[in-house]
This record gives sequence, structure tokens and C-alpha cells, in this order.
Amino acid sequence: MSQTTAPHRTAEIERNTLETQIRVTLDLDGSGEGRFRTGVPFLEHMLDQIARHGLIDLDIAAEGDLHIDAHHTVEDVGITLGQALAKALGDKRGIRRYGHAYVPLDEALSRVVVDLSGRPMLTYNVDYTRALIGGFDVDLLREFFQGLTNHAALTLHIDNLRGLNAHHQAETVFKAFGRALRMAVEPDARMGGVTPSTKGAL
Repeated sequence: MSQTTAPHRTAEIERNTLETQIRVTLDLDGSGEGRFRTGVPFLEHMLDQIARHGLIDLDIAAEGDLHIDAHHTVEDVGITLGQALAKALGDKRGIRRYGHAYVPLDEALSRVVVDLSGRPMLTYNVDYTRALIGGFDVDLLREFFQGLTNHAALTLHIDNLRGLNAHHQAETVFKAFGRALRMAVEPDARMGGVTPSTKGAL
């Protein structure tokens, strides 16, 4: 007897402004494959953590005004990724909705909690031990998550609980986000296709 497989939840979004041109393709039911061309190597390293630990196939191409700085590119990648997540999730029937993860990397430890609530809210508590990782401004990581949160319409709590190395702090945040998101988007057989909310909609 043949077994039917549910179609993958995919999305492709293009966002073009005077500052950036971005295309994001994702598959929530992928295997963690990532392909990134943004011109911002540290951002690409972090995006790869989301893909690998979230088991999300991600293809992100961005051209931005990097001659000014990386701000617009990093923020707009977050916005476009958030839009793609929202599209791929659709009406969110039958998913777990909530996800959480603790991830260590040597001395660093971060906790991320996700609620695919339909209500954008970011709580971000990361006190980086230095302002730059290589040439990358760590302030931009908050801008990335703010853009993603607003456009995916999710509630996101990010807490770096400890860390001495800023690279380790950032990496644990992104790995934990990928793990928490993976849990939240997972189909829940016990939900039976029902929207996980007493309101009946998210």
C-alpha cells in the first residue's frame, strides 16, 4: 500500500527597495541545506545556523548598499525571511506553535522561546562582550530579529544567559532560534489539523 507524503511547506519572497534587493526561498520541511549570497559573511554564518539546526532549506540572495554599511542588508534579510516564514506557515493548522531551546557553545549559553502567535513581539536580552565580531556590528543582530519578528508575526524571547566570547554568544542565539523554530513549526499529529489556539485562528 502506497503512503502519501504531505507536501513541503515552501515560500519564495522577493523584496526590492532603493537600498536592498533580496530574494528568500525556504522549505520548512527540508534537511537543513543553506545557500547564502549577501555580501555579509558573518550574517551568512548565522543564517547557516538557522538552516542546519532548524532543518529548514534556505536560499537567500541579497544586494544592498554595503558601501554605506551592513545595516539595511541585515535588517531587510530579516524582514524578507519573516515574510517567507509567514507565507510557508499559512494558516498554521496542526502545528505545535510553541518552541524553545537552550544551546551552549563552550562558555556561552542562550535560551530562545518562540510562539507563532500572529502577534509580533521581540524581547532581546544579549549583552555582547564586544561591539564588533571581525568587522560585523553586533547591534545589527537585534535589527535582524526585529525585522523577522515583525513580518513573521511571532513572539520571540531571546536571552543570552552567559558568555565571554561575542562570537559564541551570537552563535548560541542563532542555533537556539533554529532549534526553537523547528519545534514550533513541527506538525503535531495529536492536533488533528486544528489551529492551536482557543480563538480558532493565529
